[in-house]
Amino acid sequence: MKCITCENWSFFIICKSCQKNLLAPSLFRRQLDKDFNVYSFYSFEELETLLPSKYYFHGDKVFNILAKLSFAQFAKQFSYTQEVLALGVDDHTRHDFSHTAILSKHLRCEFIKPKFNKLRPTRIVKYAGKDLEFRQKNPRKFKLQDVHNQAVILVDDIVTTGTTLLEAKKVCEKQGNEVLFALTLADAKL
Repeated sequence: MKCITCENWSFFIICKSCQKNLLAPSLFRRQLDKDFNVYSFYSFEELETLLPSKYYFHGDKVFNILAKLSFAQFAKQFSYTQEVLALGVDDHTRHDFSHTAILSKHLRCEFIKPKFNKLRPTRIVKYAGKDLEFRQKNPRKFKLQDVHNQAVILVDDIVTTGTTLLEAKKVCEKQGNEVLFALTLADAKL
């Protein structure tokens, strides 16, 4: 097959050379609320051509590579005083896989335990290309199942305005959970 970034022949959908030279992650921080930070590994521009793969059959391969380069490396360096749950924001399956479940899976380590199908919207709203006003008027109304009094990391693919993560944080906190921070692949404001 050909690498989707450089179009050279490769055994991987993104060749090892592109993984090393084009997709080396950095860690960026954005403060969404007083004590709530979102850490992202890439700017939106760095992943602009790769993020839409979540809508296609090959997206699971792309997201697994991105997660290995970023989320898995983060997990290797993370430590905490207790077990922390990783909750994918809206990790239900679309297009035969869940991109947020893939990202969460790669956080598994001694201190982080991914939990799947726990934080789900009761309303399906497409935010892609929508402004802050639309997002605020059309909340996803998340429901959290069977997670109480835990330390939590929220996981999503991209942070744009932050409304989705702030809404998810409030739902988690209503059930006594402490949301430590959120992790995303990309930040649209970088």
